[in-house]
Amino acid sequence: MPRYGAVEMGGTRTSFGVGSSPDDLTVRTIPSGDPEDTLGEVISFLLQVEPEGVGIASFGPLDLAAGVIGVTPKAGWSGTDVVGPFRTALDVPVALDTDVNGAAMGEARWGAGRDLGSFAYVTVGTGIGGGALIGGEPLHGMGHPEMGHVTVRRHPGDRNPGVCPLHGDCLEGLASGPAIAARSGASAEDLRDADLRAAVEIEAFYLAQLVRDLVYVLAPERVIMGGGVARLPGLLDRVSEGLVEELAGYPGLSAHLAGFVVPPTLGDLSGLAGGLILAERALAARSSG
Repeated sequence: MPRYGAVEMGGTRTSFGVGSSPDDLTVRTIPSGDPEDTLGEVISFLLQVEPEGVGIASFGPLDLAAGVIGVTPKAGWSGTDVVGPFRTALDVPVALDTDVNGAAMGEARWGAGRDLGSFAYVTVGTGIGGGALIGGEPLHGMGHPEMGHVTVRRHPGDRNPGVCPLHGDCLEGLASGPAIAARSGASAEDLRDADLRAAVEIEAFYLAQLVRDLVYVLAPERVIMGGGVARLPGLLDRVSEGLVEELAGYPGLSAHLAGFVVPPTLGDLSGLAGGLILAERALAARSSG
């Protein structure tokens, strides 16, 4: 069975491994430091295990055609070529997509998106991003979707001005992990009792608006919501309740009432699982070409 290299590059951490499925994937995780050191450590690992192809699921924004990261708030990474160094060092086919599209692909084959024709994957953590699979293929256009930077109606009790360095109070600026820390003075995982309940209420208020917009724009069969913030106790249930309120009875589909917003089955492996599929596709494309 072919062994593929999978890389998931996040704003805080980079995970990578080799395998053919989530069940046999060997995973290592390092901080996402400067580009040269981070990519160098991943490539050094892959050189030892000799994969037949490499799939990279990366934070963005991405210029997918050029294989580079666009203008990003993460210091030192704007303009980074994330495909070329792998191709040069390993001499194997390499494919790149967003971390959320990668996670969606992984969930489509092995997780909560199996047997669905279309669904969206949203991650809520250091940043907020979203990808969608339509007819089994990740949604691309001029670039890729940027679901974390949509405008949302502000919670009436939220005095946080917003932490997005580009837009201030876009969804990411109001509902990401750093937004929670700016609002409460503590990281999401450290919140307890009344502070936790307040954070869940505000998060759900914002995220339910995103899911409503996805329903109206993409008509997905399901929304999978992952990331560290999405694991806050009770958050997904409250998002589901908020979605019903936001939809206000339109379009009136019973599927939106329960079980529509779910966690990823693969947990933290969703993005890496997508990396395996990207590598598989890259190898198949080379073989057929």
